Amino acid sequence: MIVAATQFAPVAGDIDANVRTVAGLVRAAGAEGARVVVFAELCLSGYEPTLIRDTPGLVLTEDDPRLEPVREACREVSAAAVVNGPVRTAGGRPAVTSLVIGPDGSLLTRYDKQNLYGIELEVFAAGTADGRFALDGVRFATATCYDNRFPELAERAAADGCAVYLASSVLSADNDSFEKVYPVRARDFGLYVVLGNVLGANEDGVGTGLAGAWGPDGERIADAGPDTAGFVLAEVG
Repeated sequence: MIVAATQFAPVAGDIDANVRTVAGLVRAAGAEGARVVVFAELCLSGYEPTLIRDTPGLVLTEDDPRLEPVREACREVSAAAVVNGPVRTAGGRPAVTSLVIGPDGSLLTRYDKQNLYGIELEVFAAGTADGRFALDGVRFATATCYDNRFPELAERAAADGCAVYLASSVLSADNDSFEKVYPVRARDFGLYVVLGNVLGANEDGVGTGLAGAWGPDGERIADAGPDTAGFVLAEVG
């Protein structure tokens, strides 16, 4: 199983532009054999909680027509995409949501970030259920940025038979997660950990890239580097 970890600089508040970038990366990674393509937290809107709060039009739905280019790209290359954005909940508020679009363009699952941080608490609704999906016999777990500070999410994933833990995040250069979170989750629970991250300025700071993956021994097996938009491939499962 080949998974692609992506990084790019989202355009703040421009869903259509970000969808085009996401669809292009899905096509490019799928052409190189990726079956799953993982993107950063709020890649569809940019990590801009204040802007999302003040701009109702940035909130998506699960079947939002603006995501059709991503669905089409998934169908073209037979790959799943883990895309994250502000998605409406039943209660009306948006969540920080990963939508997993399958190789046929259908929705495999959604995951709403459970552990909100800072201003996110004012803008978003917290999720209550773990994210899971399976593809080609491999079971995946999903988590989003601050979620990864809580080892019980990875512990439950391993106990539930997941081999791969997909992390959609927004991390700056001074974040210690690259040393103290992602490799530790991999090593402690015997998981492949795959990180999608951002580049460029956002409400949290400046994204530092370094998307990639860690093997079950906690060692890096893929690294996209600190400054180039694109993706890196990792063999997992």
